[in-house]
This record gives sequence, C-alpha cells and structure tokens, in this order.
Amino acid sequence: MNDGFSYKARSWNLSGLKGISDKTLEMHFKLYEGYVKNTNLLREQIAEISSRGKPTGLDPRFAELERRLGFEYNGMRLHEYYFDNLTVKPLELVQGGGLQENIEHTWGTVGEWRAEFCAMGEMRGVGWVIMLQDPWSGDLSNHWIDLHQNGNIVGFTPILVMDVWEHAWILDYKPAQRQAYVEAFLENVDWALCEVRLQPAHIEGTKIA
Repeated sequence: MNDGFSYKARSWNLSGLKGISDKTLEMHFKLYEGYVKNTNLLREQIAEISSRGKPTGLDPRFAELERRLGFEYNGMRLHEYYFDNLTVKPLELVQGGGLQENIEHTWGTVGEWRAEFCAMGEMRGVGWVIMLQDPWSGDLSNHWIDLHQNGNIVGFTPILVMDVWEHAWILDYKPAQRQAYVEAFLENVDWALCEVRLQPAHIEGTKIA
C-alpha cells in the first residue's frame, strides 16, 4: 500500500478574493493540510499491517483504516480542485467556448445552470457541489457530494468544485447567509481553468469533438 511515496501539501496565493477573507483561507489551508497528513498516515498504518502478513477484512483495525482512507484521500483531492478553480483575477466564461456550449446544451442557458448550482449550494448539510462531466458522453451535470467520498460518480471529471462545508464560509457569513458565500464563490471562479478541465467525449457522434 505504501511504497515510500508521501503526498506534499500544495500552496496557493489567493489573498484578496472577493467575499472570501484571507482569515478564512488561512484556516481552510490548514484544514487541507490535515487531510494530506492523514492520507499519508493511513497509508503508512495500512502498510504496517500488511507488512506483518496477509491482511484480513475481519481485522477491525484494518477495515476501519481502509474505510477512512477514502474520506481523507478525497478530502485532500477535492480541496485541491477547489483552491485550483479560484483566482483573484477572474475572467468571464469564454463566450462560444466548449464549456459554455456544453452548459447551454444541458441547461438551456448559463443562467439556468447557475440557478441550479446555487440552489444546490443552499441545501442543508455539509458537503460539496460539483459540476461533473461524463467522459463518455461529454455531458455535464451538477452533483451533491457528502463527506467527500459519498456521491462522487465513478470516472466523472470535476469541472467546477465548490466547498460548502461551514469551514469554507462561517468566518465571513452568518449561518443564514450561506447563499452569500455561494455568490462570492462564483465571483472568484477561474473559468479558464474550468475550460481546460473539459475533456473530449469518448463516444463518436456526441456534441463534443
């Protein structure tokens, strides 16, 4: 399980975002670093058990470590997607680009997509709202992801990732102002990066070349 490789926490220069304070970012970066640390720790602990002989799923320690690994791993990776798709110098969605075309194919207009995405961001509970792309058809769809690992669609590509756990916004907004955070998030999206994340469809004849 552990070949000696350890993940390293990444860093981002996002000071000056609209509606998301540097204080919130500082706290959020530290939380992300915790996911990196725990991912490495779990991999080490699982490797240590395996080094003593063939592991068994009936070993409760081994079973719980493996179950926890998905939570920590996805917590690390989703935060990287989230910070990557934020920028202090946001540009508008490229008019006539592949992402706009795909959004309009699915929702009719960018405004309709945005309304659905924002409404999902207001949903009660902790989680993530992610616009994902089906790599086979090229289609986009919005999804709610619980606890990092629950709700992720196997093989789908994250295009836009929004963290709506309270740690992402509670220092800047009151509990009843979650929608204000969602709107602030969308003001800081790096649409150029999202455009790059869009992939060609694997099936011939679909709308994406």
